[in-house]
Amino acid sequence: MEELAKEAGITVRTLRFYRERKLIPPPRREGRIAWYDHTHLARLRTISALLERGHTLSGIAELAEAFDHGRDVGELLGLGEPTEETPVRLSPEELADVFAGQATSENLAAALDLGYLGTDGGEIVHISRRLLDVSAALVREGIPLADVLTAARRVRDHADALADLFAGIVLTENRTAEDLKRLRPLAKSVVEAEVSMALDRRLRDHNS
Repeated sequence: MEELAKEAGITVRTLRFYRERKLIPPPRREGRIAWYDHTHLARLRTISALLERGHTLSGIAELAEAFDHGRDVGELLGLGEPTEETPVRLSPEELADVFAGQATSENLAAALDLGYLGTDGGEIVHISRRLLDVSAALVREGIPLADVLTAARRVRDHADALADLFAGIVLTENRTAEDLKRLRPLAKSVVEAEVSMALDRRLRDHNS
């Protein structure tokens, strides 16, 4: 414990306090010996970084609980499944910086529930660079992250319905999943064009 506290730049008393508050996971035990590893050190450094950014210990505890109960990255991404998205690895403090202080336990729980975030040891994995960048851009425009995530859930529902529709017309008796993969760009083009025209209609309505 003394060695871990020294590596993290904190006192043993502080480390014990963090353990009591369940800010760090329990050590692996062999008899009376408690073993700490790099994941504990990473968590302690994250706690220090978040404290420097103005987070409270109560808030950090809620964040830690959310991540500890989050899905593993392998489950999140689906090993071997096709995807056009590029996952992004972030530390908890980097995620807090991306969303300008709006990475609250409630918002993180919503993102975990949506499947946007997963955990891999001491790191957080966002499933899509594009979705992360768009979400961050909307927050910078003044839209609360909670509203972005609420909208994301509705978009997910509509996207699933559109994917089912397209798969239904492609996957006939004479076509396979390879055909669906090959024709995937056509579905994306249709959706992009329809959303663009729908936004045109909203702009006309707003200006009339």
